Amino acid sequence: MQHHNESAASPLAPEWLAVPEDVNALHAPMWAADVRRNDDAELAIDGIPVSELKAQFGTPLFVMSESDFRARARSFKDAFDAAFEDICGGVDVYYAGKSFLCTAVASWVAEEGLRLDTCSGGELAVAARAGIDGANLGLHGNNKSDAEINRALDMKLGRIVVDSLDELERVAKIASGRGETVKVMLRLTPGVHAHTHEFIATAHEDQKFGLSMAEDSTEAAGLSAAEEAVAAATSYPNVDLLGLHCHIGSQIFEPDGFAVAAEKLLGFLAAMQDKYSIVLPELDLGGGYGIAYTPVDTPRPPAEIAGAMAAVVRSKCAELGITSPRISIEPGRAIVGSSTFTLYEVGTLKTVRVDAPAGAAGQEAAGQENVTFPRRYVSVDGGMSDNARPVLYDADYSAILASRASDAAPQLSRVVGKHCESGDIVVRDIYLPEDVAAGDLLAVPGTGAYCWALSSNYNYLARPGVVAVRNGSARLIVRGETEEDLLNRDMGVANV
Repeated sequence: MQHHNESAASPLAPEWLAVPEDVNALHAPMWAADVRRNDDAELAIDGIPVSELKAQFGTPLFVMSESDFRARARSFKDAFDAAFEDICGGVDVYYAGKSFLCTAVASWVAEEGLRLDTCSGGELAVAARAGIDGANLGLHGNNKSDAEINRALDMKLGRIVVDSLDELERVAKIASGRGETVKVMLRLTPGVHAHTHEFIATAHEDQKFGLSMAEDSTEAAGLSAAEEAVAAATSYPNVDLLGLHCHIGSQIFEPDGFAVAAEKLLGFLAAMQDKYSIVLPELDLGGGYGIAYTPVDTPRPPAEIAGAMAAVVRSKCAELGITSPRISIEPGRAIVGSSTFTLYEVGTLKTVRVDAPAGAAGQEAAGQENVTFPRRYVSVDGGMSDNARPVLYDADYSAILASRASDAAPQLSRVVGKHCESGDIVVRDIYLPEDVAAGDLLAVPGTGAYCWALSSNYNYLARPGVVAVRNGSARLIVRGETEEDLLNRDMGVANV
């Protein structure tokens, strides 16, 4: 078996991954606007170098730009208000708290004029602690507990998004028992497939979310589950049916799916208003707007998304001869994702030799079979406990040497965590400088959404803290856990 020196492009790399012209350069769409290299070539956020953040807060560490988060939140609100002003007077933008939520973030959301979407009693508790008005909150979930429904009513939520006929009956019964009226939206599955990973494409029929719009989806003759829910909701005297909701998936770049979903839901809304002589004043078109995790991702600016969606709603409402409902949307990842990077310290490194894939350019160039190529494993002090998305969704990320610049040649690398799992991969394929060494700091961008939120204590690792940076100063908005935090919950041995 012959060893082959790694060429400019490794045959082991995926086709989309290009060798960087400058291994130190930042690809701007993946980063917060105030992240750049300083005069010492060290990565800095709002002027604070990563070495200072490491010294003060340790690693791993989620590092968030508060200014960037606020700017992205404002850009969605401003763009959608402008695009829909002539259609329905603007748009209600609900930040999807499931992507990342703490009391500081909830406060920023409110201060920037957005509302907040929650999915559990715990997220409602965060909103309450942050002082968010219940009228500006929504509650999602396919299996809300009685306690969560009661909490939503206690807080006088602006909407409960009902996910099934069973749940509609339960929400109505609880509200009736309290002598209250409950504001409800019905989550429908319009059958639109997002071009994304199966587990996060949530609008197709064979999944747990929503009421099907297909006519054979219920035992009631000739009625879809969605229409049966409309009929039931209008029959309950204590249910205020606000309108309809859908969510077609996540990490979506093209507007086509949103357009089809909007057309289907507006058509259904018009039919229901006519058949049941009701007015459904609201329509939520969900979220799922993509961000740049790698240089080949092409996110669209909010103004472009808003313009495309407004054109569809305007046209469809005119075709149907109806007044447009008040539109709402639910961006989460698109606001918080690129506002944050994760800072790690490099530990052990090793290089292995790997057979080139059959038909790879490297094999052909070598003129024989069984040529091997190097893949370097770069271990960091976190892993799947602070970013579960690669193992859950096969998600791709990028990384950069953050503590210094390097003149070394790029080498195909795999950034891995410290957990006892072979699938503990943070970045599957990335070109990093050949001279990356233990003690260096790496930064992985785009980790604001669904990283801290999905974090765990696997192998009894304490979950990292979250630092917010603004105006040249950094502060913890979520304290990192300690071993004492973990042991305080272990009731096997009496605390002494």
